[in-house]
Amino acid sequence: MLTRRNFMMTTAAIAAAGSLPIAWSARAASDTMSIGYIADFPNTSVFAIAEDQKLWDAEGVKPDLKVFTNGPIQIQAMGAGSLNFGTIGPGALWLPASGRSKMIGVNDIGFSDRVIAQSSINSIQDLKGKKVGVPQGTSGDMILRMALAKAGMSIADIQVVPMDPSTIVAAFSSKQIDAAGIWYPLIDAIRPRVPDLKELAANKDFYPATSFINAFVARNEVVQENPKLVTSFLRVMKKAMDYRVANLDRSIELTTAFLKAPADTTAKVARSRKMLTSAELDKFTEDGTVNKWLADFNRMFQEFGTVKNPLPPEQYYEAKLFASA
Repeated sequence: MLTRRNFMMTTAAIAAAGSLPIAWSARAASDTMSIGYIADFPNTSVFAIAEDQKLWDAEGVKPDLKVFTNGPIQIQAMGAGSLNFGTIGPGALWLPASGRSKMIGVNDIGFSDRVIAQSSINSIQDLKGKKVGVPQGTSGDMILRMALAKAGMSIADIQVVPMDPSTIVAAFSSKQIDAAGIWYPLIDAIRPRVPDLKELAANKDFYPATSFINAFVARNEVVQENPKLVTSFLRVMKKAMDYRVANLDRSIELTTAFLKAPADTTAKVARSRKMLTSAELDKFTEDGTVNKWLADFNRMFQEFGTVKNPLPPEQYYEAKLFASA
């Protein structure tokens, strides 16, 4: 669902030449923890709750939060050594599946992704040869590809225009593109300018066989060298998720204030999500449900040509760490 409201493009910081990597095994749990997040309800609410409920204090951890517009940029930052933990949407799961990070937990399931089109376009088939804006490597990219496949088409049948999410709002509104793979509440920003836009495909068209999950990820080295730090992060996230399920209205208030976003927009996104408790996620982890979701995504990434040979979910989802947190 991926709001990315009030976009703030964050460039991954590159460590100075010759500098040594952080010695995670020597760091105390009380040290600063660098965490990336996407500025939307599912990915921000856990941090707004953790701050309000002082959940970090219980772990002796001070978070250093950095906002990003999407998941792939966070994984790039991890590769550069400037980020330890992050939040990504389903479209970026190919990166852990490629070994570039570890997935350490599920956040929630979203239903806000859409393929939208100008009023003259009535079906996915009508997109043939048309200009379609998409933030590559995101859930917008995924919903577009899935919708095309369902219609017996492929990405080669359209003119793909790679764009940042915020650019899509302007491009679609000014009719520079014919369609887009994008999500709410960005569509709410477009609709007043293009009130007759069409929604051609949605997540629910593919649910429950495919669950568009948001996930927590960590730098490979952090998982390998300091699993206790990962456990501390996950304990905070689990407590925040449980609070969110039990106190949704308050969670919306906290997230609205944290993001400085419109309350009605935040509420709309929040209520479009399937929020999960830590107990539910522990069960889904232990009974193999999460690995099934990831295996489904692996197959899609292969079909889409994103990853030729993705790792088995067991090799990039840290199920034991999540369940033990």
